[in-house]
Amino acid sequence: MTPVLAVTNLTKRFGAFTAVDDVSFEIAAGASVGIVGESGSGKTTLARMIIGLETPTTGSISCCGNDRSAPARSTRARRARARETQIVFQDPYASLDPHQTVRQALTEAASLHIADRRDSEARVRELADLVAIDERQLASVPKHLSGGQRQRVAIARALAAGPRVLVLDESVAALDVSIQAQILNLLADIRDRTGISYLFISHDLAVIRQVTEYSIVMRTGVVVERGDTETLLRTPAHPYTQALLASVPRPGWKPSRKERSDRDAPDTD
Repeated sequence: MTPVLAVTNLTKRFGAFTAVDDVSFEIAAGASVGIVGESGSGKTTLARMIIGLETPTTGSISCCGNDRSAPARSTRARRARARETQIVFQDPYASLDPHQTVRQALTEAASLHIADRRDSEARVRELADLVAIDERQLASVPKHLSGGQRQRVAIARALAAGPRVLVLDESVAALDVSIQAQILNLLADIRDRTGISYLFISHDLAVIRQVTEYSIVMRTGVVVERGDTETLLRTPAHPYTQALLASVPRPGWKPSRKERSDRDAPDTD
C-alpha cells in the first residue's frame, strides 16, 4: 500500500549547521506516527519542511503520491498542498486573528476550498461539530476563549481543507494535564471519524504513548531509534531514549532543592 506521506533521506542545513540529517520515514493512511526529542533535536524543522515552510537541502517529500520536496509557488499549488497537509502549532493564540470571531476564521478557511457560500457555511457547522465548538464560542473572538477552546479552533481551521495528514507540533504542550487529555481524546475521535493521518511531534513521552502507534526518536537532527511506540518506550535500546524515559517524573517525585552556597548569596555591597 502506498504511504500517504513518505520522507526520504531528508536533510536541512543552515550554513554549516545541520538541523536535520538524512531522516526517512513513512505514514500510512489513517496511522499516527510520533517524533520525539528534546528542544534542538530538529523536530520542528522537519515539520516545517513537510508542510512547505522550509526547503530541504537534500532528500524528498511525497504526500498523496505528489512530490512536495519544494515549497509551492502559486496560489493554486499552495491550495492543492493544503488539501494534503496541514499543521497545528503549540500556541493557537499566535496563529489566530484576534479581531476575527471563530465563525469568521473557519468561514475564511473553508471558503478557500469551497466556492459555494452555502456549502462553506455547512462546512463550518460540520467543523464546529467535529471539534465540539458551540454557537457561543463560534461568535467569540480568541481572547474570550480558554486555551483548550483556542486549540480546538486551530484544529478545526486546519481541518477546513480536508487534509490527509495533520502535523501536530507540540500542540498540547501549553495546556494543563486535564485539558491535554480532552484534546488528545478529541484528536482520537477525529481520526476515527475521518481516517486522517497524524504526525505528532512532542517532547512528552506520555503524549506520544497515548496517541501514536509508531515513533521516531531524534537527537541533534539524527534519528537514533525507531519502532512500535509501546515497545520502544517499554524497552528502549538507545541510551538517549533511555535517558529521556529516565527523566520523566514518577509518582511521588519531588524536585531536589539546591544547597545555597556563598556564590548564591545576594550582593549586599
